[in-house]
Amino acid sequence: MGNGWDSSALAWVESMGEQGERGDWGRQHVLDPVMMARVAKGGFSNALDVGCGEGRFCRMLKQAGVEAIGVDPTRQLLELARRRDPTGDYRLGRAERLEFADASFGLVVSYITLVDIPDFRAAIGEMTRVLKPGGSLLMANLTGFTSACADRGWVKDGRGQDLHFPVDRYLDERPLWLEWSGIRIENWHRPLSAYMSAFLDNGLALKYFAEPDSLSGTAAHRERQHRVPWFVVMEWQRPAL
Repeated sequence: MGNGWDSSALAWVESMGEQGERGDWGRQHVLDPVMMARVAKGGFSNALDVGCGEGRFCRMLKQAGVEAIGVDPTRQLLELARRRDPTGDYRLGRAERLEFADASFGLVVSYITLVDIPDFRAAIGEMTRVLKPGGSLLMANLTGFTSACADRGWVKDGRGQDLHFPVDRYLDERPLWLEWSGIRIENWHRPLSAYMSAFLDNGLALKYFAEPDSLSGTAAHRERQHRVPWFVVMEWQRPAL
């Protein structure tokens, strides 16, 4: 049956706004400012965006002066990326088996992609392998307490007001199907410790960690994000030789 991305690709791009360039609310108002600040601080010359989708973040990296290659397993998203940026380098591939030599990139990006990958441990191993000594793996992901019940969403009162966001079976690694705006995809819930252990097992050192609040956007969206932050951003560094 697959993970739903082939049939959801066009709806996904529409949800990103302006033909995939603007990004959804969380990217615009929460994640992009944090991710690009880390990119600017690192002074990277080249990057690999693993799970690049329609190529939006690759183009942001390019605008920041970073030579970027995007890899994704969904052909429709890659076709759009190439149409939007004919000079860009977008390749079909999977995170669990990257077709690049060891120590090829100063920066590897995983922008909300680990939740899509069944064998995330193999993916992190591959991302580490292609990272140069002293380079960084910059990762944005869903927080574990939101992914635990992302298929259920907010518990509301009789007037439709948000009461709380439930957390259940937090320690169980498991897939769940999510549906919104014509999109139906399979995501994976894992506790934060599963991701942290995988990074540490690959010899990486934590350089940055945040559960960022929104920096802009409507008051209602910002209040929701402040109550239950959906995202975590981490930068892991491969030790220099």
